[in-house]
Amino acid sequence: MSDTTTPGARLLVVDDDPDMLRLLSMRLNSAGYQVTAVTSAESALTQLEIEHPQLVLSDVRLPGKDGLALFDEIRKRHPSLPVILLTAHGTIPDAVEATARGVFTYLTKPYEARELLEKIGQALALGAPVHLPSKGSDESWRAEIVSRSNRMAEVLAEARMIAKSDASVLLRGDSGAGKEVLARAIHRASARAEKPFVAVNCGAIPEALLESELFGHMKGAFTDAVSNHKGLFQQADGGTLLLDEIGDMPPALQVKLLRVLQERAVRPLGGSQSITVDVRIISATHRDLDAAMEAGQFREDLYYRLNVVTLTLPPLSARREDIPLLANHFLNRLSAKYGKRLSGFAPEALKALTTSAWPGNVRQLFNVVEQVCALSTSPLIPLSLVQRALRVPSVEVQTYAEAKQRFERDYLVGLLKLTDGNVADAARMADRNRTEFYRLLQKHELTPGLFKSDAGGGSGEPVAEERRS
Repeated sequence: MSDTTTPGARLLVVDDDPDMLRLLSMRLNSAGYQVTAVTSAESALTQLEIEHPQLVLSDVRLPGKDGLALFDEIRKRHPSLPVILLTAHGTIPDAVEATARGVFTYLTKPYEARELLEKIGQALALGAPVHLPSKGSDESWRAEIVSRSNRMAEVLAEARMIAKSDASVLLRGDSGAGKEVLARAIHRASARAEKPFVAVNCGAIPEALLESELFGHMKGAFTDAVSNHKGLFQQADGGTLLLDEIGDMPPALQVKLLRVLQERAVRPLGGSQSITVDVRIISATHRDLDAAMEAGQFREDLYYRLNVVTLTLPPLSARREDIPLLANHFLNRLSAKYGKRLSGFAPEALKALTTSAWPGNVRQLFNVVEQVCALSTSPLIPLSLVQRALRVPSVEVQTYAEAKQRFERDYLVGLLKLTDGNVADAARMADRNRTEFYRLLQKHELTPGLFKSDAGGGSGEPVAEERRS
């Protein structure tokens, strides 16, 4: 086996030939890989939402969506996931084209086991590393990020890969989604981890002070400059500087920032000499910088200087599976702060958290948990406290059975209204016989006579049939 292989890595193998799939799986398992085998592109895409493979190995000829179409879907959803295609001689031109579009490589059947393992090892070496915590793995770089979401796992995989370089990173996402936390994680995963991490909110400091805060000033540069002051670029020398809410930076300062990034040197206010700085720039924004550029509010040249790599954090509402984890994580942290022994959330309270809208994202969730922690008088956080802290309506999430029951009843009510309570007509429209239709009406306690236009009650709202004792 080549020393480029990575035993223990998770592979997703796709082939519609059961014998070939079994042989491939056995060969890769014996090489130390964890293999998930599926027989179609559709099954592969479903599996990608369940687990986080480090590589996809797929036959080109598949029923329905073929291997090339599968690759296109993977590229859209998981751009850093390497794909290797297996092809017969007749599909080599397609495989060559796919390689030009981003497939790692293709192998022609029949292929040698040694070559297959070498290509897999090479692809894994270039791909993003695993980011699900595993026994013995060093996950300290992302210790502040609590998540089991597939979407977050993909962001973290790309973040870990980007951290190895000094490329400038632009973090996009709604306010409160955790952009600064991710920036700190990238810093910790980089070679600059032992150097300073400095963050500044470009929209929170007045324009007159922001230049001095970023670049520093010399004594006497302005009225209150009573001593020399090192700016944030100098303070972050050797490390990472986060320019948060970069979209709110005034245009005049955008020009000066661009010059600093180009020259890798700052000149403090009132100074005559430039000072060389070695800083990795991470910027963050919740604004649409493309629209800001079109409106002339953000410089295009600065945008491309900052946006070498883009990472987009999903809103909390798109990663609801993380809400219970985050809520309990925050509760454990805050219990000590408030000197309380809190055991967790009541099931109804946790459901209310999970189904809430969360316009303020993770920051809002932390605020809600802190509020209930401060006010709780019992070890178990009740629903009433959570509802009080949320102050927003919850999104109703029904079970499948509940949704089916409601739809069925509403459908029957609609038919009875439409037919003026005529069961024969309603059953005909529903394509059901009258006996079956009557059983459905009885199940939902609906009385057809109450839907006749001359029936008593006058409200137009159906009345449930009284249960007979």
